[in-house]
Amino acid sequence: MSLQLADRPPPSPFCVDRPAVDAGSGGRLEPVVFLPGLLCDQALWRPQIDALADRAAPMVADLTLDDDIGAMARRVLAAAPPRFSLAALSMGGYVALEIMRLSPERVRRLALIDTSAQPDSAERAARRRVSLAASQRGRFLGVTDRLMGDLVHPSRTRGPIADSLRAMAGRVGGGAFHRQQTAILNRPDARGVLPTINVPTLIAVGEQDHVTPPCVAEEMHRLIRGSRLAVFKDCGHLPALELPDETSALLRDWLDDL
Repeated sequence: MSLQLADRPPPSPFCVDRPAVDAGSGGRLEPVVFLPGLLCDQALWRPQIDALADRAAPMVADLTLDDDIGAMARRVLAAAPPRFSLAALSMGGYVALEIMRLSPERVRRLALIDTSAQPDSAERAARRRVSLAASQRGRFLGVTDRLMGDLVHPSRTRGPIADSLRAMAGRVGGGAFHRQQTAILNRPDARGVLPTINVPTLIAVGEQDHVTPPCVAEEMHRLIRGSRLAVFKDCGHLPALELPDETSALLRDWLDDL
């Protein structure tokens, strides 16, 4: 199974690998909307889409088109099936929480992986503004060595996972990076949404995640009633790539929980 990858944003907000079938109408496959993170495209979720081919009808949202989290969420909702399961990583989690604020009745279950409901700290916001200023000057560097150290476990800063990350960043490009960073920088505090979530919710985090550390996941777990918390050992910010088999197994259990 392969996913279409493009250097330019596709006209649709989704790259759809298989037709979605509404499980509520007797279909076999559950419609699952996957939301990628900053500088990531549909390749982030390729291992899970392949592993869950017997269970999920995947739709990977293109989050490169807007510079506002609310606009990203509305674009996803406009193209998504009437009801769907929602799996999100990092920046995708910010969009997922906005979807839960706008249209919670459409989401059957929720997976929040290595993300946060909090706004940026002052330090992180300052770092983000520096990268925005650099991109405005035409100095888009993709995934630098420093950023790679933030994103993955120290054992994976070289090799195929690092190569995959750099390739995704190259496809996403500097213009989309600027839009995404702007959206992240200006995102709202979503912690007020968490107590309103009443669907089966998985929260997962890498034990060595430096971007959204386990304490952030634990806060979401406390505020979402009945949620499940999972911690990936020896993993950074991107378990979908770093530990694809473990991530897929966790999402299979999640899909079975309704």
